[in-house]
Amino acid sequence: MNTLEIEWRHLDKDGRTCLRCSDTLQSLQQVVTQLAAECAPHGVNIAYRETKLSPKQLSQSNLILFNGVPLESVLPDAFVSENECLSCGDLCGQPSFCRTVSVGGHTFEAIPATLIRQAACIAAQCC
Repeated sequence: MNTLEIEWRHLDKDGRTCLRCSDTLQSLQQVVTQLAAECAPHGVNIAYRETKLSPKQLSQSNLILFNGVPLESVLPDAFVSENECLSCGDLCGQPSFCRTVSVGGHTFEAIPATLIRQAACIAAQCC
């Protein structure tokens, strides 16, 4: 059986994360559950893990990797930028800038389930 490893990196400050990462987590949980059921009959196991980051590693926060490859490298025409994240600023006690993902002219602060699923399907070749 092949394995698709999905890793999500996010800020963790005293057990809390920012609002955009919280929204991404909800999308990830939905997609991982669906994919586990859909991909198993095709011989693909879905392995999910979280990597908690300190404020010093904020540039990697809200990063999703598929077998070690970032979502924005899996999806055609996707790219990463950043903008100010007030929620991270509150957690870190200083202005903070976090990753965003842009695809098709739309910029996403929280990564929606549709993009996560699209990238996972490309990486796993099972959807």
